[in-house]
Amino acid sequence: MKTVVIGLAVLGLAISARCQQDSAGSATQNSGASQQTSQPPAPSAPSPLSTPSITGPLQAGPPITFDAGPLGKLSLNGVLSGFGFVQGNHVSGDSTGQAALSNGQVFVQKADGWWQFYVQAGAYNIQPLGLPFLPTGKQVDNLYGPVPVAYLKLAPAKNTSIQIGELPTLIGAEYTFDFQNMNIERGLLWNQENAINRGIQVNQTLGKFVASLSWNDGYYSNRYSWLSGSLTYTQGPHSLAFVGMGNLSHTAYQTAATPVQNNSVMYAVEYTYTKGNWIVQPYYQYSDVPTDPAIGVTNGASTQAGAVLLSHTFGHGFSLAGRGEYITSSGTAADQSVNLLYGPGSGAWSLTATPTYQRQRFFVRGDVSFVQATSITPGDAFGSDGTKQNQPRGVLEVGFLF
Repeated sequence: MKTVVIGLAVLGLAISARCQQDSAGSATQNSGASQQTSQPPAPSAPSPLSTPSITGPLQAGPPITFDAGPLGKLSLNGVLSGFGFVQGNHVSGDSTGQAALSNGQVFVQKADGWWQFYVQAGAYNIQPLGLPFLPTGKQVDNLYGPVPVAYLKLAPAKNTSIQIGELPTLIGAEYTFDFQNMNIERGLLWNQENAINRGIQVNQTLGKFVASLSWNDGYYSNRYSWLSGSLTYTQGPHSLAFVGMGNLSHTAYQTAATPVQNNSVMYAVEYTYTKGNWIVQPYYQYSDVPTDPAIGVTNGASTQAGAVLLSHTFGHGFSLAGRGEYITSSGTAADQSVNLLYGPGSGAWSLTATPTYQRQRFFVRGDVSFVQATSITPGDAFGSDGTKQNQPRGVLEVGFLF
């Protein structure tokens, strides 16, 4: 709970600064109009920054900018939002209805010069499909702490950069925090991926190609044995990325942020089409957790999965996003294979629709989602006894992007 209060307090300062900046701008305009004197043109408003990355349809606003002395010009943004949902076939310990603060975060960054930095701090709630609800305070404490992303960025050359710190993963079409994505809930494929890792990442642009290579701790394990890499080609509205990553050692350490998948290898091919009012993102993903009795994996297992994400903007602030997914896992309960879904050898598919309305910095949106599990192991699926094979949900989120 303490981390949630800290996040809200910091965000309150950001909102206050935004209000003061807007008021000052209005006062200057009114004063100039009353004097009817010739004034030099006002500097243009800053454009929205590329970090944190937001797929859409939500749009970030221009940041608050200020002079920080020896640090140079800094930029400040934030997000404040809450959500509530109702669901069917909730698991034991969960309930039919839930509500929480989904975001109370601020983003402070230096976005120019040969050295830069980015700090994201506050409270968050990450709600994936097919998993039970966890209160915001517990998520912050059990996952990535009150500063989930923070790194130093060095730019020794025009097309080269080096990032050091707590970094977003290179894999997946969905980001960690809900305001960054088309849908409120993260998907079934996202459930297999790592989200935040600590390490060092080198980025290089070569014409239409962008390559990244990272040495990190995988699923936030604090054991630095992961190698991650991506290669992206962009041509006009088309983008094609190949991502590969894996643990070069083995790790018995496990927490809520460090599951058994920390011992996996994972590959993905992701295509993105962005033009006009459309965003289309199909992708394929493969993962494998190898057999390793030394860390408790009697028999390994793998997953294969595919998804399509769509978003269309209609104008006047309205948009509609959708997501369809299918995932299967190998192994059997008889062989004591590692459980990666709803029991060894299980699978699942999901459908999600997300209508959104945004007016300037205010937004409201909803998720209607359905998950169907297949080949389950009784006790590992939905319902109070873990034997139900589906879970419907309805979610409503309201918030502000500052």
